[in-house]
Order: sequence, then structure tokens, then C-alpha cells
Amino acid sequence: MDSPRIEQSISELTFYVFQRPLHPELFNIHRSRHFLQCDYEVIIWITDCGHVISVFSGKDCITELICPPEQMLPTRGLVRQLPFRGEKSHKCSWSQNHNYMVNFQAENMSANLFRQCHSDLTTAGKKRGIYVPFPQWSRGDLAPFSYLDYEARQDELQLHTFHAFPEQQAILKTQSLFEFRGKSHS
Repeated sequence: MDSPRIEQSISELTFYVFQRPLHPELFNIHRSRHFLQCDYEVIIWITDCGHVISVFSGKDCITELICPPEQMLPTRGLVRQLPFRGEKSHKCSWSQNHNYMVNFQAENMSANLFRQCHSDLTTAGKKRGIYVPFPQWSRGDLAPFSYLDYEARQDELQLHTFHAFPEQQAILKTQSLFEFRGKSHS
């Protein structure tokens, strides 16, 4: 599904947490990854302005996503909705045995610092994780991109995402931790 890019300000993006999966037809997915790790399953989508991450354990699911306000989303299962202004954190239990924590911020930088950070993250993204450049949306020599890196262990999943917005000289960063304590109940 191709859609034209709408100029998006980071401050207009919203961070959502759902206790349910979301349907892929709601999003323009550029890259996806699906994997099983011990007692949990993960689905990752890189979308136009952000990402969707769904984590399943037994019958339980938690989904985090970043998207623009005009994105059509269900209201059922919505746990939290936060704008990208300043640094924010959120914690919750998403089942009897599982916890979720996230910290995110939009970081505005000087032109030189942004250029160096863009270069470092692009290099890292090409080596590991999921890296999606968007050269079709570039107005200068630096392209917007999304980069997601993760570490899946038996009892936890750690994710770091970086979404670069060259026109604003800003990077949107998230750090998420999903903890699994004991066996899930199916």
C-alpha cells in the first residue's frame, strides 16, 4: 500500500499503548519482522512515521505504536495515549506475570550534531536490527529513516527505536522493555 507522505511534525505524533493486536490494514508497512522467543511472540512493523510493535504471551498481547493523529485506530483496548512533547515514561502490567515500561523523547539538535547522529545511526542500522530509509521523502542530502534494534532474551525483550526527521533536525527515540515473569497461562 503506497500513500503520499504528509509532512509531519514530531510534536504532532502520538505514542499509543494497546492491550490487543492491531490489524495490518490500518498501516502503511514498509518492513516487518516476526519471531518467537521462548514463551513469547513478537511482530514488528516499520510504518511511515513510526512503528508498531505487538508482543504476545499466551492469550495476552500488548502493542505500542507511534503514528500521526489522523491515523484511524480502534478505541477498544487503548491503555495510554501520549503526545511527543518533552520526555515521557509509562509503566504497566499487561498480565498477571508481565510488565511493560517505555521511555521516549524527541531530541532536537544542532545541524552538525544531527548530521553526526544521523550518520552513526545509519551505520549501526545497516549492521543490525531493522533499518528503513525514506529517500523519497528527502528534501536535502539526509533522508528520513526509521531504525529499530532489539535484544530478545528468555525473560525480557528490549527495544530501541530511532526515527529521524532531517527537516526538523530531530530524532524521536524510544526505549521499551517487556518483562516476562514465569509461564504465561494459555
